[in-house]
Amino acid sequence: MAQEKNKFSIIVPTYNERLNIALVVYLIFKHLKDIDFEIIVVDDGSPDGTQEIVKQLQQVYGDGQIILAARPKKLGLGTAYAHGLKHASGNFAVIMDADLSHHPKYLPSFIKKQMDTGASIVTGTRYVSGGGVHGWNLMRKLTSRGANVLAHTILWPGVSDLTGSFRLYRKSVLEDLISSCVSKGYVFQMEMIVRASRKGHHIEEVPITFVDRVYGSSKLGGSEIVEYLKGLVYLLFTT
Repeated sequence: MAQEKNKFSIIVPTYNERLNIALVVYLIFKHLKDIDFEIIVVDDGSPDGTQEIVKQLQQVYGDGQIILAARPKKLGLGTAYAHGLKHASGNFAVIMDADLSHHPKYLPSFIKKQMDTGASIVTGTRYVSGGGVHGWNLMRKLTSRGANVLAHTILWPGVSDLTGSFRLYRKSVLEDLISSCVSKGYVFQMEMIVRASRKGHHIEEVPITFVDRVYGSSKLGGSEIVEYLKGLVYLLFTT
């Protein structure tokens, strides 16, 4: 039987990532040699000129490989992935951040893990041997670790890193999960992986080192922590 030809649609949501997007795109091309892929930038009306940079990148790399899927304003992470999927022609989708916290050098190991195991989802984890976090203070590390431990205790999802957002999905699985998720923002990633586990999807993990954003400001604050706790309770009773 001939092996199916895989194509990877890399969905990168952006908001004010003018300083990062060109480097992210360059690194994706650098690390994905001999792989069929496209990059879909879902920009939520960035006022900093992110879209102009993406248009310049299209001239360099070709608009067949870099697709700008712009939206008028910030509409949330879950809807950004759904919007990106409308433009995706691959049978696999990768979701990753544009702020260099997710290094494209890990993409080949995600793809290899999928090919070796046939997994429906490969997720990057900071919390197994070989993974880690760079650039966070102790408080941020404890908050993140505590959030994961709490989620494990309550939800037992079968993966070590629930709130990570660097993942490879079979496109059909991602479409199904997005349509069944109701959370927005920070809790969305956790709901996706918990629902995937409940639905019996084969999930594998690859260790990654998460690097705190190089340019710009982090979007995690006290309100996100409250949302997270509310999300945990919601998922406990609905999954």
